[in-house]
Amino acid sequence: MLATVAAIIFALALLFDLADISSDAFNYATLVTLGLLFLALHLAGFGTATGTTAGSRNWRRRR
Repeated sequence: MLATVAAIIFALALLFDLADISSDAFNYATLVTLGLLFLALHLAGFGTATGTTAGSRNWRRRR
């Protein structure tokens, strides 16, 4: 999930850089930094699935 958010932010940063769109709050460097933050969080394991629940494990044993 966080990798998708990072990819969207990187795409926005690329579009802003190509179109030379800049504002005080969001500029190219800010969006790249935010994208790298989300990518780092994704690689660290945040925002990933936590595993299966006990109910789904019991269902697989019965089959």
